[in-house]
Amino acid sequence: MNIHTILFDLDGTLIDTNELINQSFMHTFKHYGLDFTKEEIRSFNGPPLRDTFEKIDKTKVDEMVDVYREHNLSHHEQYVKIFPNVLETLSALRDQGVQLGIVTTKMRNSVELGLKITGLEGFFQSIVTLDDVTHAKPHPEPVFMGLKELGGDRETTLMVGDNSHDIEAGHHAGVRTAGVAWSHKGKEFLEEYKPTYMLEDMRDLLQLVK
Repeated sequence: MNIHTILFDLDGTLIDTNELINQSFMHTFKHYGLDFTKEEIRSFNGPPLRDTFEKIDKTKVDEMVDVYREHNLSHHEQYVKIFPNVLETLSALRDQGVQLGIVTTKMRNSVELGLKITGLEGFFQSIVTLDDVTHAKPHPEPVFMGLKELGGDRETTLMVGDNSHDIEAGHHAGVRTAGVAWSHKGKEFLEEYKPTYMLEDMRDLLQLVK
C-alpha cells in the first residue's frame, strides 16, 4: 500500500544537531561539576531533557534544563546543519502530494530555530513538539496527534527517526516505521527495534512512496 503521510523526527534525522546536543550536555555537566563519558552523553541524546536530568539529580531538574537550553539555543547557528539530500527529498515528496509532519521531543522554540537555520521552514503541515503533548515518544500520542492534524491514516503513514523511541512510537501507533542509517547511535542499534525499513540515504524515501 502506498505511503501518503510521513512523520519525521527532527534532530538526528533531518538536521544534524548531534554536536550541539553533546556540547550542551557537556556545558551543563561542567556547570554542576559532573563528569560523564562521551558514550554516556550519547545515550542521553533522544529522550526528553527532563527524563535525563531526573535520573541524574531530581533536586536540580528545572535549573539543569534551563542551563542546557540557554546554551543550546545560543549555539544553534554554530553547530546545526542539514543532512545530505534532505532538502531535495522533501521538495520531491511535497511535489508528489505526500503529507509531511514533524514529531519531536524538542520544545517548539528550538524546533522553529532549527528549521529556520536549515531552510526547512514551510515543508511541514504539522509540527508536534514536546509543548503539545502529555506523553512524549515512545508513547504513541505525538504520532496520533500528527496523524490527526494531517488527516492521515495509519495504514498509509510512515514514521521516520534516528532513535529507538521514534521506532517504538511508530510501532505503538500502528504505523510503518523507518530508521536512518546515519543515526548517531548506529544502524545496528536501530535495527534491534525492528523498523519496517532502513534508509541508507534520505532519497530512499522516494522509492518507498512510488
